[in-house]
Amino acid sequence: MNFEAEILTASHDNSELYVIPSMRSLTAEEYVEAFKSFLDHSTEHQCMDQFNKEAMPNIMAGLGNGKSTINVLGVGSGTGEQDLKMIRILQAAHPGVLIDNEIIEPNPRHVAAYKELVNQAPDLQNVSFIWHQFTSSEYEQQMKEKGAHKKFDFIHMIQMLYRVEDIPNTIKYFHSCLDHHGKLLIIILSDSSGWASLWKKYRHCLPSTDSGHYITSNSITDVLKRLGVEYHVYEFPSGWDITECFIEGDPVGGHMMDFLTGTKNFLGTAPPGLRQRLQEALCQPECSSKKDGRIIFSNNLSMIVVES
Repeated sequence: MNFEAEILTASHDNSELYVIPSMRSLTAEEYVEAFKSFLDHSTEHQCMDQFNKEAMPNIMAGLGNGKSTINVLGVGSGTGEQDLKMIRILQAAHPGVLIDNEIIEPNPRHVAAYKELVNQAPDLQNVSFIWHQFTSSEYEQQMKEKGAHKKFDFIHMIQMLYRVEDIPNTIKYFHSCLDHHGKLLIIILSDSSGWASLWKKYRHCLPSTDSGHYITSNSITDVLKRLGVEYHVYEFPSGWDITECFIEGDPVGGHMMDFLTGTKNFLGTAPPGLRQRLQEALCQPECSSKKDGRIIFSNNLSMIVVES
């Protein structure tokens, strides 16, 4: 984590000194709150729903190769909403088949929310669940130590590679966990997204407290080409309404900027020049568009389906 020093500053009438808090990265709990504000104001899940509707039934139909149990692994599954949608598509494609669903998720709050979601679902009788409260690298290390070689018919990594240290080797390891005719789904930000422009062209506008990796789909397909594996990319449009980021003192805008920068209270702790540069960058046409007076940041996604 990167911490900048606190600065003592005189107030306007010089009567007292006040402290500008230092910039710091989001904790795991703070990230959950910031991420919620992102989901509430973006079409990310609707975009995934569109992919589920248009492409997933065909993808799921080819899994399992006639087996009585289909093995699924979710890597960085979060609170499980997307996992369960995919499980239901798999159930519809293979009625009566048992589904063994394993989940890797390091955040305890996310694991608890996922379990609650499963407890409330009446239609998952043929599905077993095992949670591994680890990061993907911890899981990989533990499996290698145990000498475990379990193979999976379907593995998915949805919007999680930004937090992985060694992306090429992580993809290589989980691809090696695929069974014959298995598929690996990677969902990642598209190179046509505002994020890609922000990270490439305006990286100097982002604070050093942002601890994630600036990864988009082209970086992933480069890795897959080097691995010599077959893959197919689906592109889906998605938007994020960031209008509140420009309204002084707006709490929702504050959470959004925290998510965007990976920084706690970015608007309150960032130097004014940095704050202004970032807000200007967000308004650039390669990052955002205006619709009905709102500022919509491009959040386009790439769904990459990798063959075993």
